[in-house]
Amino acid sequence: MKRLNVELVVGLFLIAGILSFVWISVKLGDMSFLDKDTYDVTARFTSISGLKEGAVIEVAGVRIGKVSKIDLDREDYEAVVHLKINGDVQLQEDSIASVRTSGVIGDKFVNITPGGSDELISEGGEIEETESSISLEELVSKYIFEQE
Repeated sequence: MKRLNVELVVGLFLIAGILSFVWISVKLGDMSFLDKDTYDVTARFTSISGLKEGAVIEVAGVRIGKVSKIDLDREDYEAVVHLKINGDVQLQEDSIASVRTSGVIGDKFVNITPGGSDELISEGGEIEETESSISLEELVSKYIFEQE
């Protein structure tokens, strides 16, 4: 009987450890098994240099979603960025999406500047106004070669 109790305690402890590991992995990985109330929007950019799937989407510095997918439009050679926006955030039709860098050499993210229109972007809609990523290398190169 004593052996059964020890095995039961060890088994319960092992299950609790595995559940804790799964919970920590989900929290640190910022994963969610159920996408709660989100909608998809696309935006087209001429350059998204450094932007990756899973990047943060912000409005006024507040996280409102993430980049779910990045494709290349082979006809126009533009990057098509699929944005997954939280359902409680409504974007105006004339909003502007920009690719920005957090800090000097930080990660790239999408910043959305809200518009003033009464029309809202619906599920599957597109943000028409975009500002592409600014390449630090291009700026430095331009500055150096203009000095000569």
